[in-house]
Amino acid sequence: MTEDGIDKRFIRMNERIRAREVRVIGDEGEQIGVMPPFEALKMARERNLDLVEISPTAQPPVCRIMDYGKFLYQNEKREREAKKKQKVITVKEVKFRINVDDHDYETKKNHVLRFLDEGDKVKATIFFRGREMTRQNLGRQILERLIKDVDQRGLVEFRPRQEGNTLHLILAPKKSRRHVPSPRLPLRKAARRQRRKAALSSQEKLLVRLLPMDGDAVFRMLEILPRADN
Repeated sequence: MTEDGIDKRFIRMNERIRAREVRVIGDEGEQIGVMPPFEALKMARERNLDLVEISPTAQPPVCRIMDYGKFLYQNEKREREAKKKQKVITVKEVKFRINVDDHDYETKKNHVLRFLDEGDKVKATIFFRGREMTRQNLGRQILERLIKDVDQRGLVEFRPRQEGNTLHLILAPKKSRRHVPSPRLPLRKAARRQRRKAALSSQEKLLVRLLPMDGDAVFRMLEILPRADN
């Protein structure tokens, strides 16, 4: 067991260590050797540190000299930081009826899209009442329609399935894809600039070379100036 695996509810340290001999690791990670616990504790006290049993099932048990209070603080700090970075995904439920009209369907579909855009999963549910159980195909048609309508922003995690008098499916948000510019765009821009240069008069080419301006800015300025050969 490593330090990070220490369960502070069952930890033995200092005078509570009962083994006859322990293998000792120093506070810098160096191997010190096997010795009685009282000798290891004496070494820890000389450094104003604790002797902590980190592997009680080893033969002999392994103990480390450390600042146990500082270790607990740093471990809790790491756990807090990990929780801050952790994305909590919740499952939002949207309920449909088999006799839903187009307006209600669009409203509920927009709820589904909003939940997906916010990074949440969506459980779309259809509850059948009484004789509606004989029309389960209508419920499946509604859910299949929903799958097609949100295809661009959500993916199906669980296909529609029946559980008692309830039919439901699970939708998950699609991972956003970063836009990657086409590598051909700079080449097209350079080719366009070459064609524009070839069409310039000799006076305009001189102006392009002399003016301390961006090439595209010069071309834009030339477009509004009267040409010398007109």
